[in-house]
Parts: sequence; C-alpha cells; structure tokens
Amino acid sequence: MSVIYSDYNVGAGLSKALEMTPEQVIETIKESGLRGRGGAGFPTGMKWEFARRAEGDERFIICNADEGEPGTFKDRELLRDMTPVLLEGMAIAAWAVGARRGFIYLRGEYRYLLPVVNGAIEEARRAGRLGSLKDGFEFDVEVTLGAGAYVCGEEMALIESLEGVRSGEYRNRPPYPVEKGFINMPTVVNNVETLIKAAKIMAHGSGWFRQYGTEKSTGTKLISVSGDVAQPGVYEIPFGMTIHELLKMVGGLGAKAVQVGGASGICIPSEEFSTRTIAFEDVPTGGSVIVFGPGRDMMEVLENFMEFFCDESCGYCTPCREGNVVLLETVRKIRSGQATRNDVDLALGLCSTMRLASKCGLGQSVPNPFESIMGHFGDEALARAGERR
Repeated sequence: MSVIYSDYNVGAGLSKALEMTPEQVIETIKESGLRGRGGAGFPTGMKWEFARRAEGDERFIICNADEGEPGTFKDRELLRDMTPVLLEGMAIAAWAVGARRGFIYLRGEYRYLLPVVNGAIEEARRAGRLGSLKDGFEFDVEVTLGAGAYVCGEEMALIESLEGVRSGEYRNRPPYPVEKGFINMPTVVNNVETLIKAAKIMAHGSGWFRQYGTEKSTGTKLISVSGDVAQPGVYEIPFGMTIHELLKMVGGLGAKAVQVGGASGICIPSEEFSTRTIAFEDVPTGGSVIVFGPGRDMMEVLENFMEFFCDESCGYCTPCREGNVVLLETVRKIRSGQATRNDVDLALGLCSTMRLASKCGLGQSVPNPFESIMGHFGDEALARAGERR
C-alpha cells in the first residue's frame, strides 16, 4: 500500500494534466478528495478553484517546505528523494490556476538540501518540465530560505516573510491568500506532500487515490514517528488507522500517551488508543506523532512544549505573548509542588481566551496540548504536588 512511493515515471502526471483543460484538472483533484497534508486539511481542489476564479493580473504557487512543527521530518525525506515530483505537482497546480511563477519556501535548517532542490530545478528545466510547457503557458520555480521562525509555517506569515517583511509577521484574514496573497495577487500555498500527491493523482486517477483511507479522509498520510518506539522513522499509513495499530507497527505498545500533530497537537492517552483514528474527522495531523513511554513525566513534556511556544511567539498580540508565559508558569508550579486546582482552572480559562482572541494559529493552537495533557494527566500531577506541599 503506497501512494507517495508507488511506481511512477516523472512527468507522467504533468503530461496528462497538460492534455486537459485547467477546469478538468481541478475537477480531478476535487474528485480525489485530496486535502492539504500540512494539518489544516483544506480541500486542495477547492483552493485551486478559488485561486483560478479570483481577480488578479498574476497568480503564484508556493510550496510550503518550512516544516517547523516539533516532531515532523517527513517533508525533509520527500525533498531529498522526490523533489522532481514536487516540481511536477507545482507545475500542475500552476496550469490549473493560471500561474507563471512558483516559490519553494524552504526551512532555514534545511539549507543543506539547497543543492538537491536547485539541482532538481535545473534538471526539470532541461527536461522541459519547467519553463515553456505549452503554447501560451510558462512556469518556473525558485527557492527562498526561511529564517527559522515557527510561525512562518502558517501560510499568511510565510507570504509576509517571502515578501521581505519582518519574519513571522502575521497578516489578518480575510482576504485569504487565494484572493490576495503574494504581492496581493491570488496565491496557492500547498505543502510538499500535498503537491506530490497531486502529481500522482493526475497520473493514476482520482479513483486510484480514493481506494485508500476513509470517505472523509481519502488517501494516505505520511507521518513522522519519534519518541519511545523501537522503530522511529517516516511511515505512510492509510487514513483511518487507529493509534493502537500504529503503535503495534512501530514497536510502541505499552506507551502511556501519544502526542499527535506536534507540540500544537493533542495528547491521546493509552485508554483511547484502540478507538481514536488518524483522520480529519477524528485526530488530524500534519505528520508528527511523538510517543511517550510509561516512564515519562507528562508535566515535563508539557513544560517543554510551553517553553517552545514562549520562544516562538512573535509577541504581536497580548493573549499569545502573555498567555504562553502564564501557562508555562502554571506547569512549573505544578512540577515544583506549589500549584492548586485554582491555578489550573485559571489557566484553562486563559486557554479559552487565547483560542478566541489570538491573532494567528500559534496562539490559537497553544491551548491544545495544555488542555489535553492536563485533562488526562493533570489530576495525577496535582496529587503529587499536594503530597510535596
């Protein structure tokens, strides 16, 4: 079972797409049910359609290769091994929406992959998969490096960084990128995995893709598995797999908890492993799966996450800038034996404020790990804190 690593002749998807009208390409992607693999899961075909219909003299395709979520490293492997197919997916998206230029926004820590990516771009130009692709249609790609800001994994902040604005500055929505994105022109932002799968779908058909996964979450998902497992690494799984099935596959049975979706995701305790599934309708993920064995202190894990968010908050809005610090201080009080139930209740109320009032996805998603880890392991931690008091 494989979509990403299925047999494939580079250029096959693009050749088929160029034989079709842009509208037919978009319809094929919509029929496949492909949704963004970066975590938000917006339907890819709809995004392309919105960009094509938007008013603008120029359109752009951006590949989000920032991959800054802790515990995620699957796009790194795709860039190393499958950049030619990624470029093909970008060209297909460009034909669908009417774009002539594309950008790969590469995570700053992946600078060492620049020779690989630039080499693939040069080869694609020589092979006719970039440049002049059809009468009246040209498309080319360049690479831009990020500077290590976590928030630039969000598409609006990424676009601001690409334009040269202070890295990590979030842009209010609406308008959305498909309406006014890069230099205020219609822009499609897809991540590495999404674009590669779009190329495979064009080559093999939407029905081939839909044979995997569930009705609401079609296809497969690449996940990065790390933590207390015997076999960490990158795995391709069908949507709908339970946490238990995944742990059995990677040698992680006996774990006490699994963090799905990275630091900003949710914590699944062991009693839910057999019932919770990796799918958009249950537990969505951009790719990170971190496994915690029975000996792990989940308050230590939560403190680590909150330290990360304090460091990565851009500081623009008060709920995120100040809220992260308060949540971190609450966890530290628990660990030192100084916290009470009132401290936790106040922090949980603050989570609601952060989710409602934060400007961007960073502040809005910080409550996820705090609420889920405290919900499943907070009473145990508070009991220990009371004993220490």
